[in-house]
Amino acid sequence: MRETSLEDKMPLLSVQQVSKTYHSRKLLDRISFTVDAGDRIALIGSNGAGKTTLFRMIEGKVPPDEGSIIHHSHVIIGYLAQNLEDQDPGGNALKSREIVELEAEMASLENQLSDTSRPDMKDLLARYAKVTARYEACGGYDFEQRMREVLAGLGLTAEDLSRPVTSLSGGERMRVSLARLIVQRPDLLLLDEPTNHLDTQAMEWLEEYLQKYSGAVLLISHDRYFIDRTASTVMELENGQIKPYRGNYTAYLAQKEQFISDQRQVVAQLEKEVERQAGVTQTMLSHRKMSSYHAREKVVAKLSDRLTEEKKKLSGGPMRMSFTFVPEKRDGDPDKILLQTRNLTKAYPGCEPLFENVNFQIKASDKLVLVGPNGCGKTTLLSVLLGQVAEFDGDVIISSSAECGYMGQFIPFEDEERDILEELYARSELSETQARNLLARFGFREIDVFKKISVLSGGERSRLYLCCLLQESPDILFLDEPTNHLDIQSREILESALSEYTGAILAVSHDRYFIEKCSHGVLGFISRHVLPYENFSQFRTAEKAAQEFQKNPGDRPTKPDVRSTTHIDAEDKKVQSRGINRAKERRDAALRKERLRTLEKEIEELENTQKSMEASFSKDTLPEEYAKYAANTEKLSAVYDEYITLSEEES
Repeated sequence: MRETSLEDKMPLLSVQQVSKTYHSRKLLDRISFTVDAGDRIALIGSNGAGKTTLFRMIEGKVPPDEGSIIHHSHVIIGYLAQNLEDQDPGGNALKSREIVELEAEMASLENQLSDTSRPDMKDLLARYAKVTARYEACGGYDFEQRMREVLAGLGLTAEDLSRPVTSLSGGERMRVSLARLIVQRPDLLLLDEPTNHLDTQAMEWLEEYLQKYSGAVLLISHDRYFIDRTASTVMELENGQIKPYRGNYTAYLAQKEQFISDQRQVVAQLEKEVERQAGVTQTMLSHRKMSSYHAREKVVAKLSDRLTEEKKKLSGGPMRMSFTFVPEKRDGDPDKILLQTRNLTKAYPGCEPLFENVNFQIKASDKLVLVGPNGCGKTTLLSVLLGQVAEFDGDVIISSSAECGYMGQFIPFEDEERDILEELYARSELSETQARNLLARFGFREIDVFKKISVLSGGERSRLYLCCLLQESPDILFLDEPTNHLDIQSREILESALSEYTGAILAVSHDRYFIEKCSHGVLGFISRHVLPYENFSQFRTAEKAAQEFQKNPGDRPTKPDVRSTTHIDAEDKKVQSRGINRAKERRDAALRKERLRTLEKEIEELENTQKSMEASFSKDTLPEEYAKYAANTEKLSAVYDEYITLSEEES
């Protein structure tokens, strides 16, 4: 982690009393904040809260209605837009449009300068000096090499780099734009949803890069795990106001919960005081003390106004879903096998198989997530299981009594002119009260239930579709990237719903927070094989080990075993009982080194947390803070012990 110096705290950007109104709706209401050198700030808030609008104002493309945005001391700002239409697709993957144009101009000037008899030689030399200075400022001389390194980290292959940018997919173009921005090394990085279209490996690379980045970072993200790994401050944009929270997303959650608890007490006390003062006012009126009555009226009016303001601070708080979920309890055997695959293989003509010899089961109580890099075949496997793809080898066996439900990345509705309430009526037998209560649990309250489906955002469509789908109570629920298009609040609504769901779930997801919260296990794609793991962390350890073997083919056995140690079959155990071969020793050494590197990072983070907490202690420190300090100390001690043990094994 970076150490903070006085130089680090130099202000780069100041937002002062900025307001913005769209269509009579006040998105931003006199907000102010500063971004200093070295800051790592995550801007969060619901979809439509005004986060991207604020970024575009900082970029200078949208003017504020009121207030000012100040870029200090020639600060260079780099901006990654969320939408591909706002990005520059010019040039090839390794060169931006500006680099290509500068190189062309330099070549033209060099050609003209070769004629030493030209009368305008002085002007040409001046122009050439200016162009080469700009080329150097853009990092042109080593731009291509640095682009190769960054794009490799973001998961693009040498074949991808040889193609024109316009021929790349949306996800590939997003990664090229991100790489160009990183290579330019601006003082302040503005990143709007940078993890869109990134698989886990690319996200981990970006997280590590941002942790070491020398400039400041201000990012918009709904990826809670990503925020946890990269942010030291969380700013929440809510009801037109910005409120900062120190720490990452986990720290924000704890502080937000405490704020809401305190705010509810403030509201409750104000309500009691308003009621008491209203009673006193009525007494004054009954006793005909008119001057005192009017004075008390003003007191009640002021208290009522303050109560309204304090209630507004709670209106945008996290939705808490305390309910027993709608699907009725299932009386069947939780270990009943609903779906099974046998030697399932899928290959397209002339290509290597996407996956081969896939064998797994889904039981009635399973909640599993398919994980793996982009393009490995997760969605294709889901389509095969759903019967949407017919050409494959092997068998898919589904229980004859099992009902299946599916929610894909594109959310279809039969009638886009229905409103939300009508759609739920059409797909259930609920009364109006039951329907409204259910929709409220999925974030649709009051007049929202009368919105036409055609005007819903991507996140609202997902929530409505899932709400209706769960009414059908399928035995197996198939989900393809269910958290895509959802803001943080909607993701938490969805996760709470799925946690309460009593049927089996098989989901495809890159959302590590979702995977940890909603799955009981993962099915991981490694080298065309799909293997079971207890959790995502165990899968990533196996995936990294497999990648190490691929980089060093001389150090790996003919067919490396990348499966979870909890799923070693009987034949493997017989082989192990004959003694550990040298290939396994090398693999164990690689895993041990990887674990040591992870532990070193954990120790550094825990020690920094320890120092930060010690520096914050004072006579006003709450007992809870000391409890957190003790827990952190205990965790640090445990990590030390594991590190020492592994280091001894390594030596």
